[in-house]
Amino acid sequence: MRVGLNATCLNDRPSGARQRFVGIYGELVALAPEIEFVIFEPSDCHVAAWFEGAPNVTARKTPIPSEGRARKVLNGLGYWRAALAQERLDVFEGFNLPLVTAARALNILTMHDLRGLAPGASFAGRCLFRAVLQQALRAADHVVTVSLAMKQALLAVDAGINVSVIYNGLSQASLAPVSGVALAAFQARFGLGEGYVLAVGHLEARKNYPRLVDAMAALHSSGLRPSLVIIGNDSGERAVVESHVRAAGLEGQVHLLSGLSDLEVRCAYAACGLFVFPSCYEGFGIPILEAMAAGRPMVLSGIDVFREITQQQGVYFPPGDVPAMAEAMAQVLSSTTEQARIVAYGAKRINDFSYRSLAEQVKALYESNR
Repeated sequence: MRVGLNATCLNDRPSGARQRFVGIYGELVALAPEIEFVIFEPSDCHVAAWFEGAPNVTARKTPIPSEGRARKVLNGLGYWRAALAQERLDVFEGFNLPLVTAARALNILTMHDLRGLAPGASFAGRCLFRAVLQQALRAADHVVTVSLAMKQALLAVDAGINVSVIYNGLSQASLAPVSGVALAAFQARFGLGEGYVLAVGHLEARKNYPRLVDAMAALHSSGLRPSLVIIGNDSGERAVVESHVRAAGLEGQVHLLSGLSDLEVRCAYAACGLFVFPSCYEGFGIPILEAMAAGRPMVLSGIDVFREITQQQGVYFPPGDVPAMAEAMAQVLSSTTEQARIVAYGAKRINDFSYRSLAEQVKALYESNR
């Protein structure tokens, strides 16, 4: 079997999509040596290198950049038809819109989220995204998505699609405890102690960080005074977050960190006293798994997908309610019993998200449609 993977939307920038691709397909490449994988790379990233020279992986460098929608579409117009005609693929899987399809192959579309339809998107943007999405759903033979919440959202767009849920996962390395040496080096580099509140995710509007800063100010006013650490690259929201920090008088109490290594992120989880995920919209929520793996208590916005991942066993708040967010954080920070309950639940739940089992689900999907 020859499987083509359209990875032109991926690059070395940390993201949930990249993490899923490396984790699931890294396992799948090892699990199924009889499958030949053809990875179509963007012009600016050697994606196949992530698979460490696996003998059943072949790279195809494309003229398509990993970012910039207009350039991606224009550069693909003269490339895909001829390139795919030469490959004779049995399966062709894409991870972004607009969907590229291969003749005489099983065409699979994997959708991580529908942020183009989420609150905050412009009316014109939502209309364009919906039109492109509907075209892709009609063209795909099968759709894979990352949560039941996402499945329902996709079915609301097109009730006739064939859609499966294959969750995101976590690597075995993420489950290993960090060493005392690594933890001390991390704390020294950033001047951090322990017991801070941690949030992880790029600085963009849907992450809801300005309200988190305001909730931290309310928490400090109640007498609980942990610092806040936010890990993520700037995606247009850093200036807004910083303005809320100044307005709340929390300079020196809020640390915005970017460019961290995977080990440093794991250290950040290990040293925190509470993980908080305040997002207004997500397709999944990999940081929840990371917090579970690190044995950290957490509080979450009450969006459907977070309740799904945690099976209604968490502590939640409405993402638009700053006092409720502060109250949820105070509730868990003030109760060792509640902390222990959340951590114990996470230690069991994390076993449901192994990359090996997720790769087996993808392999079964390929084989069921042969």
